[in-house]
Amino acid sequence: MAETQAAKRLREYETIFLVKPDLTDDNVDKLKERVRGIVTREGGKVLRFTVWGKKKTLFPVAKQPRAIYVHTSFLGDGRLVAEIERNLRNLDEVTRYISVKLADEVDPESRPVLEDLKLAGDVEETRPGAPVEREGGGFRAEVPEFVGPDAEEETSEEA
Repeated sequence: MAETQAAKRLREYETIFLVKPDLTDDNVDKLKERVRGIVTREGGKVLRFTVWGKKKTLFPVAKQPRAIYVHTSFLGDGRLVAEIERNLRNLDEVTRYISVKLADEVDPESRPVLEDLKLAGDVEETRPGAPVEREGGGFRAEVPEFVGPDAEEETSEEA
């Protein structure tokens, strides 16, 4: 009896993966369905997929300055996470991924399946090195003068 109760309890995970920025929405949906199929095949439960949209990365990933971010929350075990990561590693469209365990021993019936979301991503693109306009109408109103360590010593000696 305790064995069946332990089998019902799953862990909650989230996986975020980056997809090449030139993929269409249909191809991103195919990737989502592939991950959803893996989760259900391995006995897990998908809670939600969220496509965060195309965003600028901190550094170029696969020689691309932007990527499509996809976030998924699901219930499963460690073998399920290993299988998802193995499949993501083998896909050319996926450039990076990370999985994180959020909670232990979650009852699958207590967690509802939520509707998938699709967010807009970054809408504003600026050139690197372009000046950024600040509040007050100017770029930078006051530029403080450089005061080196020698200047501080002189003022303290004079006093």
